[in-house]
Amino acid sequence: MASASIKPTRMELNRTKARLKTATRGHKLLKDKRDELMRQFMLIIKQNKELRQKVEAGLAEAMRAMSAASSVMSPDMLEQALLYSKQSVDVGMELKNVMSVNVPAYTFRERSEDPSEIFPYSYAMTSGELDDAIGMFSQTFKDMLELARIEKTMQLLAQEIEKTRRRVNALEYVMIPEMQQTIKFITMKLEENERANTTRLMKVKDTILQEAHGYEQ
Repeated sequence: MASASIKPTRMELNRTKARLKTATRGHKLLKDKRDELMRQFMLIIKQNKELRQKVEAGLAEAMRAMSAASSVMSPDMLEQALLYSKQSVDVGMELKNVMSVNVPAYTFRERSEDPSEIFPYSYAMTSGELDDAIGMFSQTFKDMLELARIEKTMQLLAQEIEKTRRRVNALEYVMIPEMQQTIKFITMKLEENERANTTRLMKVKDTILQEAHGYEQ
């Protein structure tokens, strides 16, 4: 309902029509943004599901290999073999813009490109099962980093989708209807004033004619 504080003038009518035009255009742009965000979100969900299954399978296999290694090696020997690492990694992060949402993009670089650097022990004192476990953990770590990126992207997109949805709903169900109602209210008041002015002018004309010529229409 239009507020009683609104001045029913043509200037206010033109101003409200301009605001309505802007709000309608913004509503369409926000709906398009929401739809594209949803499309991107659904693609990320699919990637997340596939990669999570891969990570879980890799971890399960690595844990089986580690269990096998622990069954043929003493706890002290296993702890000693894994006590000091030789390989190290550098993890960097950049931001990528997806529909005005800054999502992370991780980079992963090992200090040494030598594959044997992931084994921090002497082969003579350890079992082949431990080698298998370390290799599987190393490969799965890279997938886990990508999974972390995807899940963070999902979280940020979901937040932006919800924020955009609230804006779309506010425009569609509150602001635009209120402006339409205001335009209707002002238009009705202006028409009423115009009819009242016309009636008043006709009465003035009749009065002037009567006084000047004694003539009554």
